[in-house]
Amino acid sequence: MPLQSLTSLFDAASCGRYALGYFEAWDASSLEAVLAAAEAENAPVILGFGCMMLDRAWLDAGGVEMLGALGLSVAARARVPVALILNEAQTVDQAYRAMDAGFNVIMVDTSAWDTPRAIAAVAELTRAAHARGVAVEAELGRLPDAVEHGIDGSQAALTDPDQAAAFVAATGVDCLAVSIGNVHLLTNGYAPVDMAHLERIYARARAPLVIHGGTSFPPAQVPRAIAAGVLKFNVGTILKKVYLEGLRASLQALPPSPNVHDLMGSHKATDLMRAGQARMTDKVRELIRLYRCQ
Repeated sequence: MPLQSLTSLFDAASCGRYALGYFEAWDASSLEAVLAAAEAENAPVILGFGCMMLDRAWLDAGGVEMLGALGLSVAARARVPVALILNEAQTVDQAYRAMDAGFNVIMVDTSAWDTPRAIAAVAELTRAAHARGVAVEAELGRLPDAVEHGIDGSQAALTDPDQAAAFVAATGVDCLAVSIGNVHLLTNGYAPVDMAHLERIYARARAPLVIHGGTSFPPAQVPRAIAAGVLKFNVGTILKKVYLEGLRASLQALPPSPNVHDLMGSHKATDLMRAGQARMTDKVRELIRLYRCQ
């Protein structure tokens, strides 16, 4: 199935009163796990890769193009509507290269930039992207990061509702990721999100909103978030966690003299990665049902 525009996916989600999941992959195995989940649930999904945790030198040496080729090959066989995002590109140049590589949604991480610089860069990027039929996501505000003994909020900043409205108007972005207490990289528990603040942002910005740090977002608040304009949840940390748990279980179950060809790269039931894939697919299916309010 050809890639679908983010706008068309958002229109359907808005009419259906559900949100889309962007379930961040990092290789072929994890990307296949996401698509398997979406097809099992007969649900649209946003496929793609995130740059936050990737080595910049690798990305700049052709990594963006490798991810694009992989994403397009998996998306082409999808039986459900999909878009393909390069999330949180580390530089504007990477975002432009992502368009050339076939991604139809792009985002540059400007969370540490001052607002005027972010507006200027994102507005220029959006004009170029829209001319090519590519959607742009941006971020305003800054999420705290989970650390070993809690949450580091020293650099965090909630999204200002008035600034959000001005940012959307000035840049023309297709959706805006916001900071309302959600947390990056959280592995235990849920973040103390401020739902009233989210509603104030939407009342001013009136644009599709995105929640990053989806692992941290309280499931009970999902319906209220969707009612407050959230059309996309980004999830990454929990997916790597469950995948690793499956991989660890596979390794612990190895016989003393394993057949390495069956275990590594065979794509058979014996492949070590299959247990990780299966656990990731189950988690993505669970989240798809949550975001579709089922």
